[in-house]
Amino acid sequence: MAFSVAENDTDDDFAESHEINVTPFIDVMLVLLIIFMVAAPLSTVDLPIDLPTSTATPTKKPDKPTYVSIKPDLSLAIGETFVKRVDLVSALDAIPDMSKDKYIFVRADRAVPYGELMDVLEFLRKGGYSKVKLVALEGVPDAAAAAQGAPTTPNP
Repeated sequence: MAFSVAENDTDDDFAESHEINVTPFIDVMLVLLIIFMVAAPLSTVDLPIDLPTSTATPTKKPDKPTYVSIKPDLSLAIGETFVKRVDLVSALDAIPDMSKDKYIFVRADRAVPYGELMDVLEFLRKGGYSKVKLVALEGVPDAAAAAQGAPTTPNP
């Protein structure tokens, strides 16, 4: 509660000021802003992988997706936790709230050979995980065609 002192006040009582003090509110908002700015980048998978681009229409991502990443050195990770290739299925089975019906998002670096990607997909299939989606970066259709050497305009 704030008080004001007026010069023409003759008695010892202070007059009440009926203004809202917003300083604590602003302090709380600034602290919350800092917390969200720090926490937001931490909520994504942070393994550096050079993903290929795709011109397909992106689909809706679930609330808590399970990412299996293949790095250029062919090491595997579930989220940000590295696992051995033979332990991939058992590590997925150990995840709470993980079922064979949930989608697994596979992220493979551009430098990973196709055969290695297929080996990981085969491990997942043998383990009962048949719902797999491949992750790629969104690309512009014209840029994808130009990158593959296809002409962007039709020839007469």
